[in-house]
Amino acid sequence: MSVTEPPPVAAQYVVTFLKPEMLHLYRQITALRAYRPVVFCQKREQPDAFPFSPIVLLPKPRSHSLRRVWQKQILGQPITIYRSEARRILGALHAAQARVLHIYFGHIGVHLLPLLEIADLPIVVSFHGADAQIDLHKPAHLIRTRRMFDRATLLLVRSQSIAARLVSIGADESKIRVHRTGIPLQEITFAPRSAPPDGSWHWVQACRLIPKKGLITTLQAFAEFRRAFPLARLTIAGEGPQLDELRALAATLEVSGHVSFAGFLGQAALRKLFSEAHLFVHPSELTAEGDQEGVPNSMLEAMASGLPVAATRHGGIPEAVQHGVSGVLVAERGSQALAKEVLELVREPARFAAMSRAAHEMVRTDFDLAAQARVLEGHYTEAIRLASPR
Repeated sequence: MSVTEPPPVAAQYVVTFLKPEMLHLYRQITALRAYRPVVFCQKREQPDAFPFSPIVLLPKPRSHSLRRVWQKQILGQPITIYRSEARRILGALHAAQARVLHIYFGHIGVHLLPLLEIADLPIVVSFHGADAQIDLHKPAHLIRTRRMFDRATLLLVRSQSIAARLVSIGADESKIRVHRTGIPLQEITFAPRSAPPDGSWHWVQACRLIPKKGLITTLQAFAEFRRAFPLARLTIAGEGPQLDELRALAATLEVSGHVSFAGFLGQAALRKLFSEAHLFVHPSELTAEGDQEGVPNSMLEAMASGLPVAATRHGGIPEAVQHGVSGVLVAERGSQALAKEVLELVREPARFAAMSRAAHEMVRTDFDLAAQARVLEGHYTEAIRLASPR
């Protein structure tokens, strides 16, 4: 009787396993089949929400605070691990019999640069959005980021826009592979949307309350929309530093009674919210620091449920939303243009209903979790093959 060999180990390095907003990573890791994931992290959080084994804990050294002062504040460099830590991590990878190491995210790849410089296994580094911009205006950070590019076997990106960003700062285009966010379609109920007969349109936006998400544009566009549809309402789900500013703006725009700030919602509550809404809004914008989106996960889940999207031509959004087909797109910070596009859309019920179905179909075709897990496994296999001559 033949004995089936166990799948090869794909080590997954996540600094904190896992923060609540990293559900997409948990889905991706647990969807692997051709490879057995072993998580390496500095800290474990949310074990009930994210049950997983095996996990290898690699806590920060006691000298971490001193290192932070020396490297970041005195030398003006990104914080990187010590050579001794690199050797310890490499030993743990060998003990786990890892065939490939996947590092989340780009700036963590820089943090682990001493490990990349001594590693004898292929290394994949994935970029999801903001991590393609962090501190890269600083020469020391840019130099080390380019060294990380050189040492990595493959660079994974969530969108073509992130790929272009990496190439612009020195990445070898031949190393870059697009790996889309995976959405668990079997868990999301698709419901075709139609226009409410009484004009009580329900807008929703779910995200961190930070400038990149374009929430000021959302409120301004909603206030304009309400002039035509006074029964309309807006729900903003999420937490973040802009909350007080947004509440004040809603009062200034005289829409406070029609805007609900729901706070952070778990998956069940968020999907219920999506099922009660008519439109998902996400007018992202480039910040002064250069912070840019990949493809927002909440937007993809909303589309999977049947919500058309009103958003901006920003980052990876146009790679998921086709203007006039699965949603409407305008220039960044264009609140009047956004309101105008939505007003035109909702006054064409047949077009709105078709857009609902098209939004779901776009996610089903390009962002299915199982299909993207197979794509990721293919990238692991390619990285192993590319590294084998070494």
